[in-house]
Amino acid sequence: MLEIPESTTIARQLNETVRGKAIRRVVASASPHKFAFYHGDPADYDALLTGQVVGDSFGIGAMVEIAAGNRRIVLGDGANLRYYDDSTKAPSKHQLLIELDDRSVLACSVQMYGSVLAFMDGEHDNKYYLVAKEKPQPLTDAFDRSYFDALYIGVPEKLSSKAFLATGQRIPGLGNGVLQDILFYAGIHPKRKMGTLSEKELDGMFHAVKDILADMTSLCGRDTEKDLFGNSGGYKTILSKNTVGKPCSVCGAEIQKAAYMGGAVYWCPVCQPLTE
Repeated sequence: MLEIPESTTIARQLNETVRGKAIRRVVASASPHKFAFYHGDPADYDALLTGQVVGDSFGIGAMVEIAAGNRRIVLGDGANLRYYDDSTKAPSKHQLLIELDDRSVLACSVQMYGSVLAFMDGEHDNKYYLVAKEKPQPLTDAFDRSYFDALYIGVPEKLSSKAFLATGQRIPGLGNGVLQDILFYAGIHPKRKMGTLSEKELDGMFHAVKDILADMTSLCGRDTEKDLFGNSGGYKTILSKNTVGKPCSVCGAEIQKAAYMGGAVYWCPVCQPLTE
């Protein structure tokens, strides 16, 4: 699933690969998917986008935005975008296919759910999209300690560390995936109540958000996710589906897993004790 390291990586790869190319044709919803969400009628995407030149791409939280003239293509969490240098290599099933003037192709498929949007710039008023564009990203200097402290103001003391970091659009694009290693390096259990954290622990959480997301992004994303070319990211996750039940790389304790808040959480019982 797209989170900050992956959206940033894919946007960079798009800028290196397809910027400046013209869109030759577009096919949307060729393989109907109940939970693929479009802006308006996907049948209109071809007329909307064909002839436009691909501009800059941006990672915006858990979304990738591609400029095409005064049009925008936005792919959300759950939408997997791949580049193929020849249209004959593209998969037969997809929720969006964009063929470019050199016959290369961008193909997008949706897993469980995902947004595949195309619209005129300024036309999309979804609150999650607008908030993600407005808020400072953790990879920027604007996301500093004073900004982080402002996110904490008014937070209920019983709110868990997972809920604080990964819900409420406090930090768009920081989801349940990247959350795991951030809390590991901060030494904080995902169920730990925010009201129990010391100033030192809050400082550690802030620096873990900045440093771990920077590391993940510099290594082209996590090893549990794919980039524009279908390659796994270079960041080796400490806590993920790949490491549960294995020894912690720091202390050797067995990595734990539990269902929590509609998803899975992972932790080391020694490095991240659940204290009240």
